[in-house]
Amino acid sequence: MNMNDDFDLENALQEMESKPETAAPAKRDLNPFLRKIPVTLTLEVGASDISLAELLAIEYGSVLELNKLAGEPLDIKVNGTTIGKAEVVITGESYGLRVVELDHLDLQTLAS
Repeated sequence: MNMNDDFDLENALQEMESKPETAAPAKRDLNPFLRKIPVTLTLEVGASDISLAELLAIEYGSVLELNKLAGEPLDIKVNGTTIGKAEVVITGESYGLRVVELDHLDLQTLAS
């Protein structure tokens, strides 16, 4: 399933702009053309640095320890850039994410 097919960026941006701003980033003044550019949104569980020898030893049933603690918020990434933290939720028969922390979105960092 492609996340871009199910995620309505236009609607999400409009909702964020309509909410009262607390420690608020500046209002997003995006060209309507830019709002339609697809991005890849991922939720990263964690990572593990391993040697090539350890990689070659992986087989069915292998368990690798990640750099996140159980229950710790996961990283939300857009095109590989971390933009916040989230927890996994179930929406119907699919997984979803609940945003628990959101960094100021800067188009310059997302483009790199």
